[in-house]
Amino acid sequence: MSSHEQPPVRTFHGTVSDATQSPPGIPLSDLGDFLAGQHRKAHRVLGSNLARAGGAEGVLFSVWAPGTEAASVVGDFNGWQPGAQPMRRCQDSGVWESFVPGLLAGARYRFALRTRGGPWTERPDPFARELAAPGAGIAVVRDDRPHAWQDDEWMNARGNRDWLREPIAIFEAGPGAWGRAADGRPLGYRALADRLVPQAAGLGFTHIELAGVACSEHGGRPTADAPFTPSPRFGTPEDFRSFVDRCHGHGIGVLVDWPAAYVGRDLTRFDGNALFERAPAGTQGAESRSAAAFDYGRPAVRSLLLSSALFWLQEMHLDGLRLPALASALYLDYERGEGAWTPNKYGGSENLDAIQFLRELTEMVRTEAPGTLMVAEEPTGWPQLTRPPWLGGLGFTLRWSSGWMHDTLEYFAKDPVYRHYHHDMLTLSPMHTFGESYVLPLGGEEMTGPQGALWNRMPGDTWQRLANVRLLYTYLWTFPGKKLLFMGGAPGQAGSWLMPTGPANGRVADPDPEGLRALVRDLNRLYRDSPPLHRQELSQRGFEWIDRHDAPQSIIAYLRRDGDSVMVVALNFTPVPRHPYRIGVPFPGVYHEVLNSDSAYYRGSNLGNMGDLRAEAVPWMGRPYSVNIVLPPLGGVVLKPAGDEAPRQ
Repeated sequence: MSSHEQPPVRTFHGTVSDATQSPPGIPLSDLGDFLAGQHRKAHRVLGSNLARAGGAEGVLFSVWAPGTEAASVVGDFNGWQPGAQPMRRCQDSGVWESFVPGLLAGARYRFALRTRGGPWTERPDPFARELAAPGAGIAVVRDDRPHAWQDDEWMNARGNRDWLREPIAIFEAGPGAWGRAADGRPLGYRALADRLVPQAAGLGFTHIELAGVACSEHGGRPTADAPFTPSPRFGTPEDFRSFVDRCHGHGIGVLVDWPAAYVGRDLTRFDGNALFERAPAGTQGAESRSAAAFDYGRPAVRSLLLSSALFWLQEMHLDGLRLPALASALYLDYERGEGAWTPNKYGGSENLDAIQFLRELTEMVRTEAPGTLMVAEEPTGWPQLTRPPWLGGLGFTLRWSSGWMHDTLEYFAKDPVYRHYHHDMLTLSPMHTFGESYVLPLGGEEMTGPQGALWNRMPGDTWQRLANVRLLYTYLWTFPGKKLLFMGGAPGQAGSWLMPTGPANGRVADPDPEGLRALVRDLNRLYRDSPPLHRQELSQRGFEWIDRHDAPQSIIAYLRRDGDSVMVVALNFTPVPRHPYRIGVPFPGVYHEVLNSDSAYYRGSNLGNMGDLRAEAVPWMGRPYSVNIVLPPLGGVVLKPAGDEAPRQ
């Protein structure tokens, strides 16, 4: 059996007289590891698992609910009657179990719990690996036969990838909005594999990130309702595995948003108490059924979350997890008023349990799933998210640069005539760019906000809006940091939710999306094929300013470097063409214009340098040589020294 196949059916010995008198199904060692926070396959212990006991095949059900007086399984096999299939407590563990002989995969079920003196309350299975329908909380007993994966080559190579020195360009998509079937319903995982994957691969993206697959939304927050199953809105777990398989076949990695901060509404007060979530101060364990933070100090909760992370990375073959809304996990007082939180033992607001858990999580992933990405989204400026735990960090691979995104979009929204007043919104970024390993996101968090798509944010007429979007993409792909573009950004269509088929989906397309598609495709190719743009993009050694002081003309120029290999970038943020415009360069010889965002190929005005430029021995901007370039309006150019003419400095 390969390392990523699912384990066979469990076998337990003894006799089975009836469901209430079945032998203990969960080994004490598993119970101990789960309750100690050390279990990494908790979904193979709790929930529903095919089993044999005393020669009888069936399903072992188990649920962690220490605050209940009684528990039972309800399902289509017993008329959904609470108490018809009672469960028994496993010693003092707080875990309840029941073996149902003769039951097969495909059976639907929930758990019914009863607190002391209270009525039966039906609750979903937190460890379910398939749901019957969205929103109902009805789980399905899974058939544990392994998926026939076709991605052995990808998985075997994954552990040796050094993504910090390789290009990463992520296409973020929400399956519920990316496209629609003929009947108007969202595309399923298999249809997405047929349509989304070839498009992302054709545009040159290295990864696809799916939003809303491993989490649900509650009050605008991503929450964990079913930590071990993809959303049933778009198909079955097998359908999702097929999507991942197709991505890997096209050389594309897959990430999902994995909510480790907020507990889903269906899991709050699970057994009548704050079980999975952290109870606010003064509530004596009670918690309203709203988005609440996980209780990382409870070992069993850590077992659940650590098992969920490995489930997605190992059994579903995902290549990374993005953890949104981490501020709620890291701060005890986040979004809580005075008196609603208790300081830590040192009197501060930092959640010490969360810090310990996140370090354990990232170290586990580094060891158990090498070559995968852990991406943190935390907007408050928590330090050293991407530094290793042994240096005081939290160990994430990458961090969303929310500050870069907000500053950049705010700058581009300004009329070019006023941009020179805000020049430092661009030039201050490198002062903190290399303190962490960043992803530069033009992500759904902003694109689905009140201002909507990039097109709607840009000032000016149609031509200027398109030119601004092209300039923004050129800036994103040439600036240090990994890249992320929300769906619709590549076609460049208007509207908050951007469909790849434009007006056929009832949306208004921009005048010429093909130009933006071509630009994104060429930027990804340039990024992938140019070591100066990716090998040192997370290091100060990979970036040098050529000129950051030309605020009057709203122009910046910088150098991207990988050792002696360099590329020169110059960007003009006004609609006024600048020619001749002299910039300093490090080497003599010929420089090729390898990209011009104003090219007619991208539906620009085609103002550029038309090929090669020869550097002159004219010192400029602190460089020994310089070139006179044509800098197009609202455009950027990228230059590369020709051949081996660039000597060592």
